[in-house]
Amino acid sequence: MKHSSFWLTRVRLETGWRYEGNAVSGTETALYHIRISEGSIAEIQPADALPEDGLPQTDMGGALMLPAMRDMHIHLDKTYYSGPWKAPGPAPKGIFSRIEEEEQLLPKLLPTAQHRAEQLIELLLASGTTHFRTHCNIDPVVGLRNLEATLRAAETYRDRATFEIVAFPQHGLLRSKSAGLVREALRSGASLAGGVDPATVDGDIEKSLNTMMELAVETGAGVDLHLHDPGHLGVYTIQRLADLTEQAGWQGRVTVSHALALADIPPEEAAAVAARMADLGISVTSSVPLGRTIPIPMLAKQGVRVELGHDSITDHWSPFGKGDSLEKAGTLAERFGWGSEAALGASLGFVTGGRTPLNGEGRRVWPMPGDEASAVFVDASCSAEAVARRAERKALLHRGKPVFGVK
Repeated sequence: MKHSSFWLTRVRLETGWRYEGNAVSGTETALYHIRISEGSIAEIQPADALPEDGLPQTDMGGALMLPAMRDMHIHLDKTYYSGPWKAPGPAPKGIFSRIEEEEQLLPKLLPTAQHRAEQLIELLLASGTTHFRTHCNIDPVVGLRNLEATLRAAETYRDRATFEIVAFPQHGLLRSKSAGLVREALRSGASLAGGVDPATVDGDIEKSLNTMMELAVETGAGVDLHLHDPGHLGVYTIQRLADLTEQAGWQGRVTVSHALALADIPPEEAAAVAARMADLGISVTSSVPLGRTIPIPMLAKQGVRVELGHDSITDHWSPFGKGDSLEKAGTLAERFGWGSEAALGASLGFVTGGRTPLNGEGRRVWPMPGDEASAVFVDASCSAEAVARRAERKALLHRGKPVFGVK
């Protein structure tokens, strides 16, 4: 579609909840015509009669409009996806086995890194995801070459998706002496400083965290720390990161990925940590692992921003991953027993940056005129059904530009 303004006709939108007594029993919807202009939603009108302003029209056939999805933790730069199948080998030394493996593997993957990243982006676009936070290896083995491949892939898809790139020292910020490379990466296209297990991998919590934060402040970057360290070791790391966040004035710019320690400690301790994280705007990203699932409902209740990502998809770390963020939301709902109409609908917000068609009172808050026109259209009667049934994706818009399904 070449026009910057056009109509999507017969679009299904949620309008509110249906009640039986005081309980939510379903979701009301209605059909609308929606005018898209200059990347935004310009007008929403009831589908009584077709617009007669001469602008192009695409009949959406009653498909339900939902916010486009976000994958907030993925590794686009090192994947087997689209190449020959290979399951991971054994890792007798845990993360250190994988690091040693990468030292041999990463140079072999470089010739196909951009192509495979692009194929992985295609997979996620097909599921309705248009925003990616990708962690990109920065280490002495590949230097900035994985970053360069990732930037080229992002450029290929710049009209169909947005990207945040984490300069990720997978082999240890201190252990692999990668601080200089991370600094260079942050000046060459990466927008967040990363780190991994300051205790286990780097062997020095204070120096590792301070180095990461100093790099972030020096370059004006955000922070996203991989943290698998368990129990009180991991909790202490979160608390020290919180201290540094407050000292640097970096509130709202720090993420802890995985944060598995929160699954290991008593609920009252986890709640106290969550309260401090919420106060400082420290967010959490989870892949919703089936084991050691962190207490996501408690975190959200405390006001911590929690978002989901797929982490590894078919690589030497894991053979799993479908790249479907709607399925990830469904897994979250299943894991915590969110089976009601309202809870299922709310779970969508964990993969859309908090955007849901209805708010907690059952009033429509999305889409509204002025909102960015990034949306996925699904074959479902409401958000709750879309999450529970992993509804078929029919079309996708990114900032008003058709990605698929809109002529």
